[in-house]
Amino acid sequence: MTTNQRLSRADFHHSDNASEQVQVCVRLRPAVGTGQGQEAPCVRGVDSHSLEILNWRNEMETMKYRFDAFYGEAATQQDVYMGSVQPLLHHLLKGQNASILAYGPTGAGKTHTMLGNPDHPGVIPRAVRDVLQMTRDASEDKCKYSVSMSYLEIYQEKVLDLLQPSLRDLPIREDRNHNILVPDLTQKEITNFADFERHFLPASRKRTVASTQLNQRSSRSHTVLLVLVNQIQNWLTYSHQTAKLCLIDLAGSEDNRRTGNKGLRLKESGAINSSLFVLSKVVDALNQGLPRVPYRDSKLTRLLQDSLGGSAHSLIIANIAPEKKYYFDTLTSLNFAAKSKQIVNKPFTQKALLQTGSRKPAKPGETETLSNQAETGRSLSDGKRPCPGFSDADPEAKRPCLQVQPGPSEEKPLSSLLPLENLDPTLAERLLRLEALEKEKAGSSTLPLLNTPRRERLNVLKLLDETRRELKRVKEKQTEMEAQTLKNKGALFLQAANPRKQATVLPLQQVQTPIKSQEEEESVIKKQKTRGRKKKIQEFDSENKAPSKWEVEIHPDQLAHSKIKILSLMNSGSVKDLMDLHLIGKKKAELIVSWRENYGSFQKVQDLEKIHSITAKQVDSFIKANILKFLKS
Repeated sequence: MTTNQRLSRADFHHSDNASEQVQVCVRLRPAVGTGQGQEAPCVRGVDSHSLEILNWRNEMETMKYRFDAFYGEAATQQDVYMGSVQPLLHHLLKGQNASILAYGPTGAGKTHTMLGNPDHPGVIPRAVRDVLQMTRDASEDKCKYSVSMSYLEIYQEKVLDLLQPSLRDLPIREDRNHNILVPDLTQKEITNFADFERHFLPASRKRTVASTQLNQRSSRSHTVLLVLVNQIQNWLTYSHQTAKLCLIDLAGSEDNRRTGNKGLRLKESGAINSSLFVLSKVVDALNQGLPRVPYRDSKLTRLLQDSLGGSAHSLIIANIAPEKKYYFDTLTSLNFAAKSKQIVNKPFTQKALLQTGSRKPAKPGETETLSNQAETGRSLSDGKRPCPGFSDADPEAKRPCLQVQPGPSEEKPLSSLLPLENLDPTLAERLLRLEALEKEKAGSSTLPLLNTPRRERLNVLKLLDETRRELKRVKEKQTEMEAQTLKNKGALFLQAANPRKQATVLPLQQVQTPIKSQEEEESVIKKQKTRGRKKKIQEFDSENKAPSKWEVEIHPDQLAHSKIKILSLMNSGSVKDLMDLHLIGKKKAELIVSWRENYGSFQKVQDLEKIHSITAKQVDSFIKANILKFLKS
């Protein structure tokens, strides 16, 4: 057993209810329109838990649904929050995860429920305010809390960071304790609600939205706000536990015949509907107890693996519209909510304990910072262990964490842990003998890696092996370059020594025998054409293999002028204008216009590398092809 294994372990404390069902509430938004015809209502509430909807097969009948809560048209943001959301938040102080998810068709009021407005704040601002207040009230000398946040969106099956926007698609990982996490996701520490607003409001404006025929600001992506609550206990057990609150605003399913989506909007709605279909498949698989649940078929369901059938206290807020024209969307949402209510989660508390012989508090210089790296449990080379949580690219979001684990010199001998006077003399003598033999072997050890924990030793050996292979590749490349240089020098030397020796190629007509028949003449002409094609192909290949000199041959002023013209066209041209450029098809032109709408003008032509699926090599080829075009114009 290594030092790390003796001094640190992760304990899992299950909640009082070992398992619990996902809670589901339904919110009916107020009716819009005249209330006649297709705008007439088709849903009505029965009581605070039930509602009924018309049976589309027979409008004289209704179908009744019952949930944990039902909020009618007159329900306020405060009613929804106090009735269903706030009761989940106290689990965070116990180190247990919680998840609130807004589901429903487009235009049903999901974003209003989650965000609200300054006069009627939604679930997200209310929940964050209460979490900050709870951690302040619960903090004391023996137990300290810290809160941090991350914000991301899933746009066309790409996970994008909203706190530090870029086009990089972040991966989703699972650690050894089956916690779902996102490495390299930006994390900001928040100590009060003003800190939250300073980070969240600019980030929420960067979410991808667009106008459709059903909604002026339709969400084109799923957004997830992650609030991480860290508890550090510095007395008796020196423990650390982390709880995660997920606040999810899903994009609504769309019927493209009604929304009028075309082009990029159509592609976005396809990605949204596909991810929601996988979400429905996950719910069905969990209810049927299938051996494989398709979490990995979508980025959204992979991120929700903790929330559905996982370790979180989960709440689904199903938003529906009352009008008849949304009947089938409403019916689908109610059926999804009814199936989700049968999902069973198993919440538990994960607590990391640091146990030392004397349990003395660490000195100020021996504390470790809370680096929210993705892989928990990985041993550091200096004997520290990271705390669980999400990766943090922000150096400001680091907090004091566990003590540095003592080295072998601080370990107490085995004999000090047992009362030798109460042991059998033979057993005590054997214990002392084994202790002396261990010290003797430790003193005679000459290899420094023998006293290193196994994981660190394997990492060092792996790094050494990779370094050796890299050196070998560099030496082989250097040898190849030297051989090529010698070959080139030899060719130049031969050319200089025999400047007048050049091969003379005579025309084919001068070396051919006289043509006697028409068939032989046609055969000769055919051979000439074949040789000419082969010669052109060889010349083309030799030109492509030779190093390009285009940048040297073009005057710098002309080169800069051409790049300015290309950049101007990139920043102001339409899709059709961009398709006139060489190597730019319709798909790349749409990507350029989309990037320009979301992130502003390009600063230089090389910024095309920031667009997903366009590589640096493609950008170089694009510049070379279009420089000559603009020089001619």
